Amino acid sequence: QVQLVESGGGLVQAGGSLRLSCAASGRTFSNYRMGWFRQAPGKEREAVAAISRSGGSTRYADFVQGRFTISRDNAKNTVYLQMNSLKPEDAAVYYCAADLPYTNIPALGRGDYGYWGQGTQVTVSS
Repeated sequence: QVQLVESGGGLVQAGGSLRLSCAASGRTFSNYRMGWFRQAPGKEREAVAAISRSGGSTRYADFVQGRFTISRDNAKNTVYLQMNSLKPEDAAVYYCAADLPYTNIPALGRGDYGYWGQGTQVTVSS
């Protein structure tokens, strides 16, 4: 089992940037593929980005449009989400997720992940 703790959320003006971090503990981090999801009030939780176990492959939701970058540091047991050019519609609680897969392909499906963090709030003012 793996435990996940997100940090780095906060209030930022539209057009600004934030970097979210997710620290993992409990098992060999490099065995897990990782994902970032978000959930705004009244909406379903949706995928933002995913990264393979090695970090060599990434996938993004269409709405990211080159603004966000997911990365990981397996030596630090941490996955990151760099968010640039933030928009008010990016405001949500952002969740980190982990999966112990049979493949090294990053996944954007919510059902692909069995471990979740508690989330970190991102607020974007217009």
